[in-house]
Amino acid sequence: MNWAKIIEDAIDYIEENITEDLTAGRIAGEVNTSAFYFQRGFSMLCGYTVGEYVRMRRLSIAGEELLSSDVKVIDIAMKYGYDSPDSFTKAFTRFHGSTPTDVRRGGAMLKSFAPLHIKLTLDGGSTMEYRIEKKPAFKVMGAAKNFAYENANAEVPQFWDEVFMQSEERPVMGMYGVCFDEEMAGNEFRYMIADDYDAGQAEAKKLDVHEIKEHTWAVFPCRGPMPLPLQEVNRRIFSEWLPASSYEIAEGYNIEYYSNPEDFKMGMQDHEYYAEVWIPVKEK
Repeated sequence: MNWAKIIEDAIDYIEENITEDLTAGRIAGEVNTSAFYFQRGFSMLCGYTVGEYVRMRRLSIAGEELLSSDVKVIDIAMKYGYDSPDSFTKAFTRFHGSTPTDVRRGGAMLKSFAPLHIKLTLDGGSTMEYRIEKKPAFKVMGAAKNFAYENANAEVPQFWDEVFMQSEERPVMGMYGVCFDEEMAGNEFRYMIADDYDAGQAEAKKLDVHEIKEHTWAVFPCRGPMPLPLQEVNRRIFSEWLPASSYEIAEGYNIEYYSNPEDFKMGMQDHEYYAEVWIPVKEK
């Protein structure tokens, strides 16, 4: 799976269809990959979610159109996916720092957001630890919630806060953070803050239970104060390991394993803290 090529083709498709209904699922289908990993890969490599990128490109082009034409604001709003002038004005003002009316009057500042371009750079050349491990099917239990890919970066950390603030006694310790999207085709995924399954605890605490099927996993260690090492490992999985390895993603799972923070002097901020990223893989 050539992620540089996938992202390049996706950007071309976005530019050619910028006024169309551009869901992540539709774009992923056009570049022949799953929505689940396309959205993760795009975010890791580009620094924006797919939705953020599309929105900023539309608002940048809309600003140019306001300056260069006399098309009504309501028509420009509808053209670039906004259902009312008010929603367009709010988004436009947040992005540009000026209202559409200010731009039409002249003298207002606009922001330009250019299309991304893929450049060939010399990368790699450094070691990246991993192991390939076949794991039998296993069950996890925990608190689960559906998230839109667009808002997940902000909302998943809030979900952790919500779960751990529910009561004095945590419903789970948070051994795993599990993303799963078996169909790998939609704009949402399910996320579970989980522990290993215990039937009594699951029933007593009314926890969600999910069985993760037998898979071969690529396991990547992360060391140091969280979350930066985890974020960096995820980025390198897509930018370095997947393009160079003999493996590709097998199914819509991404699992983060967390050591018990109580085993480290400074908890998850300890320089020796240990976590892992698990990716289900198959040979290319």
